[in-house]
Amino acid sequence: MLRCGSSGYEEETFFPPEDSAPVSSEAPPSGGLEVAPVRGGHDPGQPRPLPPMFQPGFHLALRWSHSVGRLTTFRLRVPVNREGQRVRLAFRSGDGPLVLRRVTVAHAGDEGALASAPVPVTFSGAPGLSVATRTRGVSDPVSLPIHFGDELAVSFEVEGTLAASAIELLPGSAVRPGAWATTPGPLGGAPWSVPVGLATVEVEGPPARAFVALGDSITEGYIDGHDDIRDTWAFQAGARLGVPIVNAGVSGQGFYDGSRLLDGEALVLSGITDCIVLLGTNDLSGVPDSKLLADMVQLTERLKPFCRTWTGTLLPKEHAHNGKYEQVKSSRLVMNTWIREHQQPDVIDFEAVTRAPDNVHHFLDGLAVDGIHPSVAGHRVMADEVVRVLRARGVQPQQAP
Repeated sequence: MLRCGSSGYEEETFFPPEDSAPVSSEAPPSGGLEVAPVRGGHDPGQPRPLPPMFQPGFHLALRWSHSVGRLTTFRLRVPVNREGQRVRLAFRSGDGPLVLRRVTVAHAGDEGALASAPVPVTFSGAPGLSVATRTRGVSDPVSLPIHFGDELAVSFEVEGTLAASAIELLPGSAVRPGAWATTPGPLGGAPWSVPVGLATVEVEGPPARAFVALGDSITEGYIDGHDDIRDTWAFQAGARLGVPIVNAGVSGQGFYDGSRLLDGEALVLSGITDCIVLLGTNDLSGVPDSKLLADMVQLTERLKPFCRTWTGTLLPKEHAHNGKYEQVKSSRLVMNTWIREHQQPDVIDFEAVTRAPDNVHHFLDGLAVDGIHPSVAGHRVMADEVVRVLRARGVQPQQAP
């Protein structure tokens, strides 16, 4: 049973892999080509490609916590939108220590089986990993050729407390008591769709554009709670563009938590070049407009050294759970007007493509499930707009920044 606990964090400890290969994974790429020095008669004016680097093809923030009292195996089926020859996995503990006994990764097959042999995953050469509360541990690189859009089966035997999402996003996953990480056939046990433990899959390949989406439940992908990350606007847009747009949305958050926990949930990612921000819906009823705009400025300024920031207008909101709805409507319009005036040219106008033509506060028919959260069709329309804007700005598959 998933437990949503405190979102307070201790300072995270990071365990980079001991990898002797010349991998440039510490800083985002600054360009597609570099000039080769004079060596062995090479022309110093001849450009050469930058060496491969690890960039994320899958990510979730995993702010909540889930505990297992005895040795348990999870097999998570995760879609990965990046191509390369090696992968690296990052795990996060929850509100307590975590022990990984064994981890394998393979291409996902049908009905929970593996489509390739399970490859052992190590951590500084060891088969497992022990980490303290709210800590991220990163594996050694694993040789596993992967194409853009492939689905991986990550199986891990675990005890303790795992970081988790608050909603189901990974259908086709499973859980079973005991040690089963090397099982090539279906895991058995019980279906399990809540993301736990596995925060990031990085893929080593040519340096390219890599996006992270920052937001609330609309970005994380809440529709009815039994959801699929493949239906989210971020995943759909990335799949169609041929560039990774990984997901750091967290259901229920506003600017305060989004900024306070930014380092551990988004800025920790290697090689991110662009950020898409869709945040503020949960703040509309509680603070003055001046505070809303100041919070947006503070967040986007903080992101500037890390990524190019694209800002999304807030979607229609047909009612309010908290506060006065009239204030919610007024503040949303103020915020969207400010975004359009001050964030150009890097604006993604989600409101313009989801609002009803006769009422700016209502969704087009079929694009929402509850007047606040977009439906699967709504996510598709949002993805259309992301694709349109980014293509118009020159974003292409496997394009160096």
